Amino acid sequence: MALHLVGETIDAKRAHQRAQAGELIQLVRGVYVDDQGNIEAAILGHAVRIAHYLYPNAFLSSASAVLLAPTPDGRLFISGRRNQRTRLRTFEIIQNQAPKHPSTAIAVIGDEMGELRIEASSPRHRFLEAFRLRSEHASAVTAEMRAQMAARLVEEYGDPQAAADAVWVLARENEWYREGEGAERFLLAQPGAAKVPVNKAALDLIVAWHGEPQGRLTHDGYEWRWKPRRRAGPALVRETMPGKLPAFIESLLPEGWLAQVLRDRDEREALRRGRRYMSNIGIAEDREELAALPADTLTTTLAGYIDAGRFTGRYTGPSRGEIEETFEQNLARIFARAETPRLSGVQIKAPMSLMPDGALVPAINQPFTHILKPAGTAGFETLPIVEWLCLELGRSAGFEVPGAALLKMPDGMSPALVIERFDIRRGPEDQRRLAMEDFCSILDLPASAKYDGTIERLARGLRPLSTDPASDLDILFRRAVFAWLIADGDMHLKNLALLKVADVGDKTFTSVRFAPLYDAVTTRVFPGLGGDRMALKLNGKDDRLTHQDFLALARTIGLPAEGAEAAIAELTARVPERAQTIQLPEIAIEAEAARATKEKVMGLVLERCRALAAEGN
Repeated sequence: MALHLVGETIDAKRAHQRAQAGELIQLVRGVYVDDQGNIEAAILGHAVRIAHYLYPNAFLSSASAVLLAPTPDGRLFISGRRNQRTRLRTFEIIQNQAPKHPSTAIAVIGDEMGELRIEASSPRHRFLEAFRLRSEHASAVTAEMRAQMAARLVEEYGDPQAAADAVWVLARENEWYREGEGAERFLLAQPGAAKVPVNKAALDLIVAWHGEPQGRLTHDGYEWRWKPRRRAGPALVRETMPGKLPAFIESLLPEGWLAQVLRDRDEREALRRGRRYMSNIGIAEDREELAALPADTLTTTLAGYIDAGRFTGRYTGPSRGEIEETFEQNLARIFARAETPRLSGVQIKAPMSLMPDGALVPAINQPFTHILKPAGTAGFETLPIVEWLCLELGRSAGFEVPGAALLKMPDGMSPALVIERFDIRRGPEDQRRLAMEDFCSILDLPASAKYDGTIERLARGLRPLSTDPASDLDILFRRAVFAWLIADGDMHLKNLALLKVADVGDKTFTSVRFAPLYDAVTTRVFPGLGGDRMALKLNGKDDRLTHQDFLALARTIGLPAEGAEAAIAELTARVPERAQTIQLPEIAIEAEAARATKEKVMGLVLERCRALAAEGN
């Protein structure tokens, strides 16, 4: 597959014309690839050339100066005038600020486009980089690399002390005193020295994906370290902030009600006590524990047990207990077991498994195939019903929506919602590897910052990762319009995600697309949320959005105006049509509260659809 660089292999006008015709795909400004072939392979095969094109004044550093290529997990390290990073699918360019007096040498890199001469850190400089504090560049240098660099310097300068003296000259020039001390200690270390006592609080965990180890997650009692396994497949976990828990792992951890139930003091304790997570992730201290976990594979679909929106199988999960025991207390007992899958999100949820005979059972030693969302309290008793209504509206609007049904709960409890997982294999013959990554993880933000974003920023993170960016930007735009039409004030960064899929044997993801619609809710109908605004701003606004605001969003994210107009017209026609005909399942229609809530939801939806449609005429 050919790589095209504006100004070097193609002019800007020709590149734009071919991109508009669908012959080229733009990765970032000035960088294009042919629309046929393996895009991931083209990016990784020209990684250094792309980095040099985007950052012509930077030099290869850290592990990339040793490898003269990206690291096995797809990161290329460079140093330049400032800190910044660029992601292209599974490849990431990470630049840190270079010191005032760097020591570099010329390296020659060969790829399919020929040879490229580029500056790279000298042996002394890259050795000092390996000892920088809280540096992603330093964390990328493996113990084996450090040992090889030390041996190289000792060979060049004759003995360890001479090598240390030479390294100190460069360290003093750049005021890298701590780095110089660390490098000197490493060079002068003698074999056979007394072993350092092991910290009993340290953690060494194996992270597996579909049962296959991806690397080790360690904590020395002070900070986290991610050590990826030699790459055998797509890079799933990235360490972007040295010392911090990788964003992808953090996105899997419990929040809200479940975090309170588990009473984990910190993320260390949460990971020590949990085993199973979303996105087919298993985390344990040894392989035997991982091997004992059931594979999450869908063999019985919810569609076979739905009648007019009602679940027709048998619920055998938690219920209200004797006298003072609540549903939440009984559900909490399930989560006390390490084998119970952990879920993120603040809403009460339970991991379930749908059996061939239609029994819906807790997913303790069973595949985790479905999610149960029971009714809330204090005015949120109809939350499952509202979510079911919104998912049905989303389905009518043309979004991909997982199977969902309302379920009659025991002991007079309000109906719950059961949803089918879309991020797991479908049947024993399916050998794909799937993972869902929410936009907190994609944008390297903690879960606490899930409301700290904009649709425009989300689009910038989406474009370089998607395998079909034009279609996914259209979906993102439609999702923003839909959220406004249904008054969804909770479409935050953790409720939007990418679904990543890799085929057997592939080293990169073959498909990275916008995930199906989930957690869509009209929030304005609940107590205290009557004035709820959009969770993520667009065009600088989170309320009183107009037709012009959405057109401004389209311009910013690169969506053609005619496509934006068509999307708005389609949504404002389809959604109200379904809103006027949708009927509650039999188990919900009996309750006056359910009927009243439905009328409120549909009233809001119809009002907003009419207003937005009128502005466009």
